[in-house]
Amino acid sequence: MCPGESPSVPPPEAGAALPALRQERLLALLQDRGQATVAELVSLLDVSRDTVRRDLDALDARGLLVRTHGGAVHRDRMVRVDTTLGLRMDAHAEGKRRIGLAAAALVRDGETLVLNGGSSTVAFAAALAERRDLTLVTNNLRVPPATPEAAVRALYLLGGTYWAVSQVTIGPLGLPGIAGFDADTAVIGVTGLSAAGLTMGRLEEAAGTAAMIAAARRTIVLADASKFDVAAFARIAPLDAIEHLVTDAPPPAAVAAALDAAGVQVLVCR
Repeated sequence: MCPGESPSVPPPEAGAALPALRQERLLALLQDRGQATVAELVSLLDVSRDTVRRDLDALDARGLLVRTHGGAVHRDRMVRVDTTLGLRMDAHAEGKRRIGLAAAALVRDGETLVLNGGSSTVAFAAALAERRDLTLVTNNLRVPPATPEAAVRALYLLGGTYWAVSQVTIGPLGLPGIAGFDADTAVIGVTGLSAAGLTMGRLEEAAGTAAMIAAARRTIVLADASKFDVAAFARIAPLDAIEHLVTDAPPPAAVAAALDAAGVQVLVCR
C-alpha cells in the first residue's frame, strides 16, 4: 500500500443488510418453507455461504431453528417424539378419517397388509368394513380393536419391546417360527413428508417402517396436510419407494413436484 492510501475494503454483498433484519428474513423464509438448504438461502438472501452459515449458527444458538446437515429447519416445524398416541388420535381427526376411507378403497379383498404405528393407520383399519378376507400384520396395538371383525381372516401382532407412548412394539420384523413374510401392501403413517422423503421421530420406528416397505409389493402412505414439509429425525425412505400417497389437501409445490418425479400417485380426499 502506498503512503497516503486508505486500506482497501471489499464491496458489500448484494443482499447485505443489518444482521438482525437479515436473520429476521431468514427465519421468515424457514417458517414459510419449513426447511431450507444453505445453497437455497444463499440464493434467496443474495449473500455468501459464510454469511448464511454464521446466521444459522447464531439463530440455532438462540433456539430459533435447528441446524441440519447442509441447512436448517424452523423450530416450529420440528416434531416432538414424545407426543402420545392419544393426543395424535385427536389431532386432525376428521382429515385422518377421510384419508382412512379413501385408502381402504385402494385395498382389494384377500390382500395381506402390513401396518405400522400411529393414528393414521388406526383410522385406516377402522375404515375396512367393506373389505373381506384380509390378513393384517402390525406392531400397532390400537389396530386390532379398531379393525372390523368381518374384514379379517387373520391378524398378527408383531412382538418386541412395548413403547407405551406410541402404543407399538419395536423389534425385528418377523413372526415366530418363520424366516419372514411377504405382504401385498404396506400401509404406513409418517411423521414428516418432504421432497427429501419420509421421516419419523425415532430411529427404531423408522427402521421398522422401512422393513415393512421392503416386505411389501406396494406401499400406501397416509399423511394429512400437517405432515408436509416436516423434517423429523430419522429417515424412512425416499419418495420413489412408495406408490400411493393419500392425503386431505394438495401438497405444497415443491413436494408435489418431487412426488410427481418419483411416480407417486397422489389421492386428495376433501
